[in-house]
Order: sequence, then C-alpha cells, then structure tokens
Amino acid sequence: MHPPSMHPPGIPAPGMHPPAMPPPAMHPPMPGQGAPAGQGVPQGGAAGLRVTLEKYREAPTGQRWTLQNSQLARVDLGVDPQPVLARQGSMVLYQGKVDFGYKGAGFRNRVVGNATGQEMQLMRCTGNGQVFLAEDADYLHPIELQGDAICVSAERVLAFDESLQHEVRRIEGHGIPGGALFTMQFQGTGTVVVKTHGTPVVLPVTPTTYVDADAVVAWSAAAQAIVSTQVRLRRQAYPGHSGESVNLQFRGAPGNFVVVQPYEI
Repeated sequence: MHPPSMHPPGIPAPGMHPPAMPPPAMHPPMPGQGAPAGQGVPQGGAAGLRVTLEKYREAPTGQRWTLQNSQLARVDLGVDPQPVLARQGSMVLYQGKVDFGYKGAGFRNRVVGNATGQEMQLMRCTGNGQVFLAEDADYLHPIELQGDAICVSAERVLAFDESLQHEVRRIEGHGIPGGALFTMQFQGTGTVVVKTHGTPVVLPVTPTTYVDADAVVAWSAAAQAIVSTQVRLRRQAYPGHSGESVNLQFRGAPGNFVVVQPYEI
C-alpha cells in the first residue's frame, strides 16, 4: 500500500484505506470550483475591484465538505443533515439555520509545559446551513474514510462527521508533559479534518521510524506507536523541562504510514 501523497492544489488525491487498499484522500484546496462567475462577489463599483475579489469568492461545489482555500473549510449541512463535531471556537462564519451545542471530547487536553487539566471542548453543529471552520490559519486536510480507520493526534483534529466511530486513546511514557499523549482513532464512513503547521509529508512506517511527538499528525490505525525518550537539548527549552525530546517509534507491517508536519514546539 502506498501512503497518501500531498498533491499540489487542483490535483485530486487518492483515498486512504487499510493496507490492502489505497489511503484516504487528503484533498487540496478547490478555490472557486463549481461557482458561477461573479457569484459571492459584490456587484457594482469599479471593474478592478470585482476582478480583485473574484478569486476569493465562495466555492459552492454541492459537496458536503469543501476547502475554500488551504486554511478554511466549509461543511454544508444541507447536503447531508448528519451532525458535525468541531473544535470549540473554530467556527469563523455560518450561513442558514445552524444550531450549536457543546460537549466534551472525553479526555484532558495537553499544553506543552503545562498540564492544564482542561477538557478539550467540541461543538456539535446541526441544521440546514453552511459552517466555515479554521484555526490559527493552520493548513487543513479533509480525510475521507470509507470503512477504514486512522489515528490522529488529538491536537491536530479540527472537525469530523459524527457518524464516524471515534475513540480516545492515551499513549503514556516517561518525559511526556502531563503524563500522556492523547490520540483519537476514527473508523467508518465519513470525513475527519486535520490541521497542520505547514505542508505535511507522508512516510512509510519502517523498523527505524521515529517522529517527534509534537510533529506527528496522524498514522494508519494498524501501526503501533511506542514512546521513545531521547535526551537532547531542545531549541526552546522552557523552565522545568528536562531537555528530553519525546519521540514516537512506529511499528507495523509494510503498507502502514505516518503523517508528519514540519513543526515542533
């Protein structure tokens, strides 16, 4: 099984499936796709203004999930009425009749250097409108699952279809701030949107695959993640930190993969 590739904008990506199938699509931005010329752009005024704003117009494609650009996702609840769970505070705009409720994700969120003890909050979006989601201008990647499964670092989850089975898992090990890393495993049919600092890379899992815990984004559910602590001086050590870098070693049969972002705290 070949890992999912990060395609340049405008080129569709293959789907992300278990080892025997191709991996799910990490869809690129589709700015303006399917929108009639001028739709969503203020009319009147100078022609130069209309031309300038045209490339930023809303991209209604008739699909449930659409990337408006690399950092802004839209979910259309009118296409499919099933609820969406999204990170609280990630809504930047909504249109139509949408109701928002709140629920906990079932685990304690971790902030590097400080075990806050605050539970990660999710908002439940229901109704018949469109919700636009973003956070900290991170790059967004909708991953469509079709009966397969994927593990995602909890800090990298932005939103997902409630129809997906989701389970919170702890990865415990010496040197982890707060005592554990939290991941979410998703399985079933639906979409999960992950966020990254910068453009990620997808690599195959080998017997010598080690990833910084802050840089890991997601991995195939069949792979095993084990904490491996190595002592070194971090670039930005904070008071009370031991100087240890927490790495995850990944193990698994050929065909497993790991998604890594070019960023660490």
